[in-house]
Amino acid sequence: MEEKSISVIKDIFEWIVCIVIAVVIAILFRYYIGTPTIVQMPSMYPTLQSGQRLLLNRVSRTMHKMPEKYDIITFEAPTTTTLSKEEINQSVIARYEDEPTSMFSKFTFNVLEIGKTSYIKRVIGLPDEHIVIKEGKVYVDDNLLDEPYLQPGVVTDAQKGQCIDLVVPKDSVFVMGDNRTQSTDSRCFGCIPLEKIESKVWIRIWPLNLFGKVDK
Repeated sequence: MEEKSISVIKDIFEWIVCIVIAVVIAILFRYYIGTPTIVQMPSMYPTLQSGQRLLLNRVSRTMHKMPEKYDIITFEAPTTTTLSKEEINQSVIARYEDEPTSMFSKFTFNVLEIGKTSYIKRVIGLPDEHIVIKEGKVYVDDNLLDEPYLQPGVVTDAQKGQCIDLVVPKDSVFVMGDNRTQSTDSRCFGCIPLEKIESKVWIRIWPLNLFGKVDK
């Protein structure tokens, strides 16, 4: 009877160890390699629509690699989403306040992403590029930006119709949603630092008729 009890305890322990290992591997894969997500907002319409399921590539974050122009990325939402026009034009980087400080809170927030909000936007400007938004159009280094992913007739306005004129700071990007009139983005909160970029949108896995790699 004693041997049987020991055997049962041993089996339970082995199962617990296997479950713990599986959970750890899943967490590491999700943080460093890739993870699924669901589009919840209309800011990237028509490229991405609410309810679509995506697979995100997080290798670039693991490698600390700067995204390319036109990449669709996810990043931690800034805590301040409305800066003044003067602050934006001073090439201000988005503000992240009240960041977790303890090891446990950092783990739950950054790794498990509990209580964390992320945005999906398109990279429009890279470090040292000169971004100007005026008269409903976007210029990069004095050249009109070619944006075939936008719906016909889309106008890109700055806050309250004012002109945006800035140089993207080092190790950061200027991002906007494709649905310009319904997107809170770098026009409102400034440029996103590389350290806050979480992933690159990689594959659309739902709906099935649109399954495949999400092009720029």
